[in-house]
Amino acid sequence: AHIQASRALMVLAIVLGFLAVIVSVVGMKCTKVGDNAPVIKSRIAVAGGILFLSAGFCTLVAVSWYAAKITNDFFDPFTPINARYEFGSALFVGWAAALLTSLGGSFLCCSCPKEEQRGQMYYRSSQPSTVRETTFKKSMTANGEQYL
Repeated sequence: AHIQASRALMVLAIVLGFLAVIVSVVGMKCTKVGDNAPVIKSRIAVAGGILFLSAGFCTLVAVSWYAAKITNDFFDPFTPINARYEFGSALFVGWAAALLTSLGGSFLCCSCPKEEQRGQMYYRSSQPSTVRETTFKKSMTANGEQYL
């Protein structure tokens, strides 16, 4: 029964992770998908972060539950020696995946800007370095002499 429950939790984590990727891409500031209001885009990004957090939690529960069952069976004196399992690499990969997914979800949840930072931000386009050098090197003094 614990194996079936762990499988169901992992499938749920995969579905939540897939939905989180789609929602997070829509919520990014660099995409044109969705509404152009930055408040709505940031809320969509936070919703993607919450989905990532829940996917990481499902993964952590499934992997830890399976590891606890392996540990209980390993130290049970009534379990035959040939039926005892040990931790494999898939458990460690699962723990790492749960940690990274939760970390990414928490970063997305913290991406919501404060009230005073909301609004469209515009950046100046950069000029080539040759244009800046010529305007910097030419300076006029009070009597009209030019220094390079």
